[in-house]
Amino acid sequence: MVGVSGGIAAYKAAEVVRSLQRHALEVRVVMTRAAMEFIQPLTFASLTGHKVITGLWNGSDQSPADSSDSALESAIEHIAEAQWADALVVAPATANVLAKFAHGIADDFLTTMYLATTAPTIVAPAMNVNMWQHAATLANVETLQHRGVRIVAPGSGYLACGMTGDGRMAEPEAIVESVLALLQRRNDLAGEVVLVTAGGTREAVDPVRFLGNRSSGKMGYAIAEAAQNRGARVILISGPTALRPPAGCEFISITTAEEMRGAVLGRLKEATMVIKSAAVADYRPVVRAEQKIKRVGPLTIELVPTEDILAEVVEKRRPGTLVIGFAAETENPLEHGRAKLFRKGVDAIVVNDVSRPGLGFDSENNAATFLTTSTVIDLPEMDKRRLADRILDEVIALRRPQSVVSESGAGKYAEPRE
Repeated sequence: MVGVSGGIAAYKAAEVVRSLQRHALEVRVVMTRAAMEFIQPLTFASLTGHKVITGLWNGSDQSPADSSDSALESAIEHIAEAQWADALVVAPATANVLAKFAHGIADDFLTTMYLATTAPTIVAPAMNVNMWQHAATLANVETLQHRGVRIVAPGSGYLACGMTGDGRMAEPEAIVESVLALLQRRNDLAGEVVLVTAGGTREAVDPVRFLGNRSSGKMGYAIAEAAQNRGARVILISGPTALRPPAGCEFISITTAEEMRGAVLGRLKEATMVIKSAAVADYRPVVRAEQKIKRVGPLTIELVPTEDILAEVVEKRRPGTLVIGFAAETENPLEHGRAKLFRKGVDAIVVNDVSRPGLGFDSENNAATFLTTSTVIDLPEMDKRRLADRILDEVIALRRPQSVVSESGAGKYAEPRE
């Protein structure tokens, strides 16, 4: 089901519909009243061969006759359409529609169907740059993401209002790619229990200071959300972050490396996949000061290594449990990543070069290389939510029949893939 709301980008929805049809998908369209100011329902009716729904009553926003059987049929049509749809795609999604979705307002067919459907929802926002960057819109987008709605982020460029910046609806091919990926991946992790670690740990120096790192947790949270959307039962174990856990996953909050170790090993027997994306501190102070340390001159703090959680997970996992590690590097990333792969005995390592501008820590985008003992798979720059799905694609590939398992449990492909 394609929903079209009232923005200048509404004309691009026709291209989205046509492209989905080229992939042998049956498409139906629902339009808001404002959308009809930009493009006529006849356009979509001609493309799809189906009636275009434009309102709750008799297919329009006019009030029904009290005794009309067709009025009753229209009044419950949103339920039927909601059950029919395998996915709801809203392109363009205006700031108004995002707000209604986020706050559960159902005052037309599109917003009512959104509340009635259990199908995955994809929205492609399109609006003025100031509207897109407004705190209210950002909060609504965060709320929808927390509920599992897939956001196809708008692009940047010249806008219809004459301004330049973020707010242009994503290109139709990008929207269609997201739809196809979602439909293809839906429930492909059903039956799996995916344990994900995220964020950084903190090792106390005194009651007010700690040793930590710059990890925001965004990559791990994106992986947890993606696995949840693909049918897995997800256990997310996270250090301190500013993020909200994805809806539906089991969440365990920790602070130190020792707490992370206890939480991971405590749930390891349940996991069929372990994805260790957390940035766990490598060292902790030997002694934690009981009171705040005063600045009186040079200070030396003796450190000791923290627990090697990843190696312990590999050693203690159940047979058949996949273990994926992460390596954030600043130099020679492939060399260091491959060394970690063999040293730890994991099935794969996701390597990312955090020295690259605009990627890695606290950014919205990332790029990585997925390494196994016999493959090197480049994952180019993309937003972290898309990258999460690409990483899971490769993890699932390790389950394929052509893979064999070494005595250490590390997965191998019979033939290398590039």
